[in-house]
Amino acid sequence: MTTSDTTAGTAPPGADDVPTVSGSDNYKWIALSNTTIGILMATINSSILIIALPDIFRGIKVDPLASGNTSYFLWTLMGFMLVTSVLVVSLGRVGDMFGRVRMYNLGFAIFTLFSILLAVTWMHGTTAALWIILMRVGQGIGGAFLFANSSAIIADAFPENERGLALGINGVAAIAGSFLGLLVGGLLAPVEWHLVFLVSVPFGIFGTVWAYLKLRDNGVRTQARIDWAGNITFAIGLIAILTGIIYGLQPYGGHTMGWTKPFVLICLFGGLAVLIGFVVIEVHSADPMFKLELFSNRAFTMGSLSALLAALARGGLQFMIIIWLQGIWLPLHGYSFERTPLLAGIYMIPLTVGFLLSGPVAGRLADRYGARPFATIGLVVTAISFLLFNVIPIDFNYVAFAAILLLMGLSMGLFAAPNTTAVMNTLPPNQRGAGAGMLNTFQNSASVLSIGVFFTVIVLGLASSLPDAMFSGLTAQGVNPAKAHELANLPPIGSLFSAFLGINPTEQLLGSDTLNSLQPGQATFLTGHTFFPNLISGPFGDGLHLAFYFAAIACALGAVLSWLRGKDAPHVRHSLREEVAEGLAGAGDIAAVEDGAGSTLAAER
Repeated sequence: MTTSDTTAGTAPPGADDVPTVSGSDNYKWIALSNTTIGILMATINSSILIIALPDIFRGIKVDPLASGNTSYFLWTLMGFMLVTSVLVVSLGRVGDMFGRVRMYNLGFAIFTLFSILLAVTWMHGTTAALWIILMRVGQGIGGAFLFANSSAIIADAFPENERGLALGINGVAAIAGSFLGLLVGGLLAPVEWHLVFLVSVPFGIFGTVWAYLKLRDNGVRTQARIDWAGNITFAIGLIAILTGIIYGLQPYGGHTMGWTKPFVLICLFGGLAVLIGFVVIEVHSADPMFKLELFSNRAFTMGSLSALLAALARGGLQFMIIIWLQGIWLPLHGYSFERTPLLAGIYMIPLTVGFLLSGPVAGRLADRYGARPFATIGLVVTAISFLLFNVIPIDFNYVAFAAILLLMGLSMGLFAAPNTTAVMNTLPPNQRGAGAGMLNTFQNSASVLSIGVFFTVIVLGLASSLPDAMFSGLTAQGVNPAKAHELANLPPIGSLFSAFLGINPTEQLLGSDTLNSLQPGQATFLTGHTFFPNLISGPFGDGLHLAFYFAAIACALGAVLSWLRGKDAPHVRHSLREEVAEGLAGAGDIAAVEDGAGSTLAAER
């Protein structure tokens, strides 16, 4: 949200460009330091569980793959993302109305409180799982307050000629946090799983106290009413659809997935109906949450749709690559399943490096020559990167794999900063906050939808060929044919989740009784590093190819829409420092948007 979101009569023309800093010049650095800590802490916590989940579930003594427990695993993993996706627009609007610092401080306090409650988890079993899910939801609410108001606080504190540098630093924190979460989770969880949640507590307490003592509201507040009907219908509709996606990933009846489950269908279609009602409400609202008239601008519409398609393509990418690494490639190269979560995070470093390298360059080039060519080329190269993943074998050479990851990071960075800047440049000053919220809501929702699409495509590929492969492989090692038939016909999603959690799927499926009935050599082979990866590599590869083709098509379509936005308006040339900083902020949007962050460029523009 931005200081320019004011109603007529509350600020003079151009007020958004007037520095509002009062008192000591040191305040702007205090504001930047505190908000950077807040964003870093929030983005670390958004990704920290991806690697730490196996140790957490072992610690609370819950088998996440047992019948009826899969929902605990999915909600623990995705609850934070869902909450921030739903609330970031509304809480940014509330910050504009009642004070951004006030809402930001409240978010820091909420986030810290729920971090403490997570760190002191004392229960075990499903009670502990439910507790962690609810506390993560609370943590997500605090994170949404932080995401929605931090960039606007920076814009309020810094004069126009210094905002780019400040927002660039904040953007780098978002990138760093998303990556550091993987490493911190992988390092702390094996030592003691409570540390995964405890690590945020001292930073949260310090940041909360510091924020309440030092930050001050010096932006212009918006005179408006809360669109309660719009906010409520939007939240209900989006939560219903995202909930349907989560439960659609779980088996139902005799089906490999739950897309035909009545509850899932009610969530999906009911949520869609509520969102249609939301549109009707917004059209007739005097002060709507979403400014639907913005879609009359072709550049805004095409830029937003291309961003949505890019998020749809990349949202499930991280999960697919992690499963590829943890379930197949790392075990084939001699690593135990227990060690694969941390190693998978390390082996994905080139993707983050690509973001950091291309963001500053993309921002500078787009500012000088216009966003359309660079945003379009970025999506084209991203589509090519997805196709290149289909060229390399499942048991790939890491140099080639890392090169493709780097290329994908570079191309995503080439798209993000120019596209976000171009979209924001289409908006009048008093609608930038609404436009930024809409853009990021589209991307956040598409990211969650992408996870459902990727997993569905992969599971469909597995279901067609894995049962026969598993039956033959198990019986060849002496497993009773009846038992082998039973295991071969289990929903394959369990094997994917098992690999994602760093658990040997074969050992999980067979159980101690079956393994004890086999010859020692056979049991050792079945639970070793190579049996499951070789068994699943063919069927998984089939599904993975389909998923990557889907992502490539989405990026190609997004590139077409990006080009159709039309020519950019003339651009003002800034200093090299400002342009590089703007690019870093745009690259940070790639990481932050997955966690529910509002666009940093919205505040700057």
